[in-house]
Parts: sequence; C-alpha cells; structure tokens
Amino acid sequence: MIPFLDLRSVVGRQRDDLLEDFRRVLDSGWFINGHEQKAFEAEYAEYCGVRHAVGVGNGLEAIRLILRAQLELGRLQPDDEVLVPANTFIATALAVTECNLVLKLVEPDEHTFNISKASVEAALSEKTRVILAVHLYGEMADMAALRALADHRGLLLIEDAAQAHGASVSGRKAGSWGHAAAFSLFPSKPLGALGDAGIITTDDDALAECIRALRNYGARVKYHHDMKGVNSRLDEVQAAFLRTKLKSLDSDNQERHRIAERYCQGINNPYVKTPSLPQFGDVHSWHIFSVCSDHRDMLQEFLRKKGVETLIHYPVSIGEQPAYHDAGLNKCPVAESLSRRVLSLPIYPGLSGGHIQTIIDACNDFSPDIRSGDEH
Repeated sequence: MIPFLDLRSVVGRQRDDLLEDFRRVLDSGWFINGHEQKAFEAEYAEYCGVRHAVGVGNGLEAIRLILRAQLELGRLQPDDEVLVPANTFIATALAVTECNLVLKLVEPDEHTFNISKASVEAALSEKTRVILAVHLYGEMADMAALRALADHRGLLLIEDAAQAHGASVSGRKAGSWGHAAAFSLFPSKPLGALGDAGIITTDDDALAECIRALRNYGARVKYHHDMKGVNSRLDEVQAAFLRTKLKSLDSDNQERHRIAERYCQGINNPYVKTPSLPQFGDVHSWHIFSVCSDHRDMLQEFLRKKGVETLIHYPVSIGEQPAYHDAGLNKCPVAESLSRRVLSLPIYPGLSGGHIQTIIDACNDFSPDIRSGDEH
C-alpha cells in the first residue's frame, strides 16, 4: 500500500539534526519561553516578510488568539460577523464561535476551492467586520483583491494559512497579506513540528504585544495579569525542531510542486479532474493534492484496491456539521457538493517516482463502470 503520508521517512531525512536539536534543548535546562522560541519566531517573521511572529500552542489557538486580541484592543465587539469559507477545517469556525463572534459562511470557487472577492461581496452585511480567508490545500486565495476589498470596506482581513507555509503570490508570502495570519504547525503540514504547535504573523505592533500576553495567561509581567489569557505557548523542543525544518521548507515545496506537475500532466481521465497549477512565479505549498470526481467514493475504493491510500479533505462542510446544527448557518450548495466530490492523493517529499506513476496509472484506469477493482 502506498501510504497517503509517510511521516517517518519525511522526518527521517533530518533525523540526525533533530536529535541534535533535542540534545541542545535538553542540555540547556530551559523548556518554555526560551532562546529557541525567540529564535524561531524571528526566523519565521523574516521568512514571511513581516515584523512579528508569535509562537502558540496550535493552529486553532493561533486563529482564536488573533480574534481575542482584536476584541481586547476594541477593534471587534462580541456578535460582530466573521466571514469564513464553508469548506474549511472546523478549527476555522470554532475559533470564531469560541470568541462569541457570529459565523457566516462563504461559498468557495469550485475550481480553486478558495473564496473570491465576488463570493465575499455576496456574503457581506452591515454586521461584517472580518474576512477570514483560508488558503485551502496550500493554494493562496486572491489576496490582492481581498485586501483591496477589506481596506475599502474598513474590514479586518485575517489569513488562515494553516496549509500554506511558503506559498506566495506576486512575490509575497502567505502570512504577509492580511492584518494577521494564523499557521498550524501540525506534523503533517508543509512546515510541521513533531507535536502540536502554531504561529501567528503580523506587522501590527499592538496586536503582536497583545497576543504575546494572551498566550501567557494574559500577563505582560509575571504574576501581573492584565487580561484573562490562556496557556498557549510554543515550547522550546518544538521551536528547535521547527528551526531545522524551516531550512528545507522551500526545497520541500519545490518537490511537492514537481509531484503535482506529474499528476496534472499524467492524469488524463474525464472522471478524475485535477487542480490547476500555479501561474508562473507563484508558489503553492501543495499541502494537499485534491482531485474531483462525481464518483468519488468509487474512485477511492478503486485506488485502495490498487494499493493507493487516499483521504478526503473534507467530507462534511461546516454548515452540515452536527456541532453547528442549531447555529442557523446559511446553506452553501457549492461547498456541500465539493465535500462529496473531493479526494486527496499522496503528495510528500520522498514519494518515489515509481509510486507516483502507480498513482497516475491507477487514476487513469478508473471508470465508474468498474466493479470490485476489475480491469477494463
């Protein structure tokens, strides 16, 4: 079976360096709020082209702390409306509702899977205060258009860049377009820790200062708590690992891009639609390579019998989640349709050329007329 993701081999490429990172932190005797965290924050801020990066516990906390800080700073009020893609991971929505803000869903473009200026404009209301744009699967949303719209309307623009580490449009990286951006550093991400972790990027000095206090029990000075904060800190061990892994992020993204090119060029089947490749000069991080098929479940079973493991991102849209059953969310038929048609193929550094070709051949062999994995 070709695994959907082989983290053992991905991490194994840097095994010696990661072991040395662990030894360095272990020998330092300092495990929270130390040198490694500060160094990684500075390095990631420079990488993204922003003034501040603030390490936190995970990606959900990254989004939630951005919104909490905007509330603390008086830029948002409870019950303000936040626009969120209807086809994102539930963490994006949870951050909004946990902050007592109003969640409103936005339809994605069925070709890019991302929200667009047009879909956001269609969802705007007098209560809207935030556009929360997700760079789904590692392809950036149209940030130039969304930033222009946000500035024109006096709205906050926040990036959920949990899958887009190193992605860029027009030479500007994910994390540098919005008023702030949230990154998950979950192990499977393009830049992944060896446990839970997250980071926030921003050029806003006041916002960064507020988030740093909120993540540390609301304290700017130890034992002096100005706000009701949380415990959401990036620990020294994960920060050290991330410093090492950041060095290979661009080359890893390039390798995923080469795999995506092979898929797009090699898969030629009317029942399996591949995504578009980025325009020249732009970078997708290709966290997920998601195809569309009107016969998705049959395709997934067919590939399984061909020895190819796949996953579905995401099988249930936000508006259909039981957790939001009583929330009165608006219907989003495009997102609901996508949730029934998308299927994610393996794509990670180290995926062999032979395995890539096996996946391509299996996709090309698929037909909805096939039963039980029989050949044409």
